Amino acid sequence: MPRIAGVDIPNDKRVVTSLTYIYGIGPAISREVLKEAQIEEHVKAKDLTEDEVSRLAGIIDRNYQVEGQLRRSLQSNIARLRDIGCYRGYRHRRGLPVRGQRTRSNARTRKGPKKTVAGKKGVKELARG
Repeated sequence: MPRIAGVDIPNDKRVVTSLTYIYGIGPAISREVLKEAQIEEHVKAKDLTEDEVSRLAGIIDRNYQVEGQLRRSLQSNIARLRDIGCYRGYRHRRGLPVRGQRTRSNARTRKGPKKTVAGKKGVKELARG
C-alpha cells in the first residue's frame, strides 16, 4: 500500500479514487494533483512506482493542507468563533445548526435524539377537579 500524507491509500482502486482517502482531498483536487504529477487517472495505486508516489506526496505536502494540519486549523477556526462570542460561535457551543437551518422540526443530527417534555394537563381534567 502506498503511503501518502500519513495515510495508506488502497492498492486495488484507481489512483484518482485512492487519493480521496486522504482527509482534505476530494475528487477535484485528486485530479489536479494527478495532472500536475503527470500520472494517468486510470492507473491502479499498486502500479505506481516509488518515484510517482514521492511526486504525489511532494505536491500534496507543498500545495494542500491535509489530515492533522487541516483538522487543527478547522478546530482553531471554531474555537476563535466561540471565543469572540459571535452568533456562529454560540451555535457551535450549543450544538445547534450553524448555517441558518430551521430547528423547530428537523436538525436532529445536531440536536441529538428527542428529549420528550411532559405535556400540560388537558382542560377537561381541570374542569372535573
